[in-house]
Amino acid sequence: MEPGNKTRTSEFLLLGFSDEPELQPLICGLFLSMYLVTIFGNLLLIVAILSDSHLHTPMYFFLSNLSFVDICFISTTVPKMLVNVQTQSRAISYVGCISQIYFFLLFVELDNFLLAIMAYDRYVAICHPLRYMVTMNHRLCGLLVLASWVVSALHASLQSLLVLQLSFCMQLEIPHFFCEPNQVVQLTCSDSFLNVLVMYCVLVLLAAVPLAGILCSYSKIVSSIRAISSAQGKYKAFSTCASHLSVVSLFYCTGLGVYLSSAATHNSRSSATASVAYTVLTPMLNPFIYSLRNKDVKRALRRLFLQRL
Repeated sequence: MEPGNKTRTSEFLLLGFSDEPELQPLICGLFLSMYLVTIFGNLLLIVAILSDSHLHTPMYFFLSNLSFVDICFISTTVPKMLVNVQTQSRAISYVGCISQIYFFLLFVELDNFLLAIMAYDRYVAICHPLRYMVTMNHRLCGLLVLASWVVSALHASLQSLLVLQLSFCMQLEIPHFFCEPNQVVQLTCSDSFLNVLVMYCVLVLLAAVPLAGILCSYSKIVSSIRAISSAQGKYKAFSTCASHLSVVSLFYCTGLGVYLSSAATHNSRSSATASVAYTVLTPMLNPFIYSLRNKDVKRALRRLFLQRL
């Protein structure tokens, strides 16, 4: 690439989902509705957990952290997209794009780690119930969440710093509704081999290890449930992890599906549409999955509403 084709990058252009003006109000209304539902649903779940002393347990401590991370996760991408649609602008500053990459990676990894921690929590609760409160003590729970934040922050910092080292060409259009790391790296004029290598190696490592932990935990949970003699006992044991299993399936199936298919959809808006599943729908559905399938949460919500009447 000739030096004359490079530029000092000041902004990128987010192409979004469609160029058709008549679709913009529909897109704006749809995403604004999903964003507000996500914020309200997760905040309500956090307030319900904090207000009910019966929910001050490791399981709901991790759930409240997951809800907080989901609020931050969706707030990293959707508000900027809504502003661009309303102002009929596609621009995002260079600093804004790098910041979006950092926080996107931070919160998606936190989701990843928290789901793995919650699987371990369910494993201890079902397979070692008598040692549950001793094993899952306040100190361990706090350290697990803190470690998740530290590792996620280091990973996000590493990826962001690698992007900062890149030079970008004149073509600065990103076929996405946010600065998705893979799409941004594809716009570089410099050698991106190191970025791609680190991106996929770390992705495999940080996704595979928690996923392996989840699968290992649930394999032991299934073995323990099968050993229970009564059907009622099996149902009760399974019901305690059914919500978490639903969220895990939704998060990994949509997230990994998008990344595994990204090679076939480079520079295509189809990947932007597919990524809505794990960047927007998953944070929105999480509080509903946990509240609708959990008697303790429903009881806490009823008490919360009755206190406000």
